[in-house]
Amino acid sequence: MIALVQRVREASVSVSGQTVGRVGPGCLILLGIHVNDTEKEVEWLARKCAGLRIFRDEDGVMNRSIIDADGGALVVSQFTLYGDARKGNRPSFISAARPEVAEPLYNAFVRILGQQIGKDVETGVFGAMMDVALINDGPVTIWLERPPAETTSSASA
Repeated sequence: MIALVQRVREASVSVSGQTVGRVGPGCLILLGIHVNDTEKEVEWLARKCAGLRIFRDEDGVMNRSIIDADGGALVVSQFTLYGDARKGNRPSFISAARPEVAEPLYNAFVRILGQQIGKDVETGVFGAMMDVALINDGPVTIWLERPPAETTSSASA
């Protein structure tokens, strides 16, 4: 499972010209779900995103989490994070989970993240063509990845 976490001043997602999710200061999280992901990866990554210290403290040091900063979260599903373009120029998405597997895990991630940060999480529309707008703060962009359990060694768990 991959989360591309961007610290934002604001972000929004629209479907067919209608805004479906919006967040003020906080994080935009683009979420990719691997074909072998389970609730175990969801729980780990949601906790990691909630605790990630990427917000400035009073000394200007990135030492505060989204919880500490009272920030919002916008989560957008993005299967293209698993695009593999090592061969040729057309990416293969064979490692991305199919919608019937990915959507329940995406919904679980949103739910668990909301529990962790203590507020509702804004979302896009799973599987829809979306327009995402953001003002990146910093910019700060962090790639978090939790390999599926079958490929996770005990040292990285």
